[in-house]
Amino acid sequence: MKTTLILIALGVTLFVTGCNAAPTNSPAATNNSTNSTMKFPLQRTEAEWRKILTPEQYHVLREAGTERAFTGKYWDAKTPGEYHCAACGALLFKSDDKFDSGCGWPSFSEIAAQGKVIERQDTSYGMVRTEVLCANCGSHLGHVFDDGPGPKGLRYCINSASIDFADTNAPTWKVPEKK
Repeated sequence: MKTTLILIALGVTLFVTGCNAAPTNSPAATNNSTNSTMKFPLQRTEAEWRKILTPEQYHVLREAGTERAFTGKYWDAKTPGEYHCAACGALLFKSDDKFDSGCGWPSFSEIAAQGKVIERQDTSYGMVRTEVLCANCGSHLGHVFDDGPGPKGLRYCINSASIDFADTNAPTWKVPEKK
């Protein structure tokens, strides 16, 4: 009886500890100046990232965090434009490829151009998914799934905190020249 109780307590402890474990393959764990397994064109220390990103952006972009569904500022945006990496400004997605997947995060069927993102296996939280990283700075953007529309059938499920929007239809004002 005592052995059974000890085994149950040990099992509960392992379960609770495992559920609270952070991903071991986050950009912050694998892409900084002291522990780098992937190299990206833009290199910054984690201290530099903390200075230029908001706490939410840092959590999502550098610690592979996820914002809650239906809370990000772009999940239901429909304005024509472009979406850039919030960490480095690299063009990632275009609004022409954005669609409502019903998942609560901005979803895109295509990337803006070949080579803008890097995909890698993510086995955190007991799941096997494909993580999407910015190819320029290595920041975590979200995940890609094979249940999207279009010929490729992809759904890039991206955190709003990881992208910035640029309105391509915004008027460009010119100061009239004096004669």
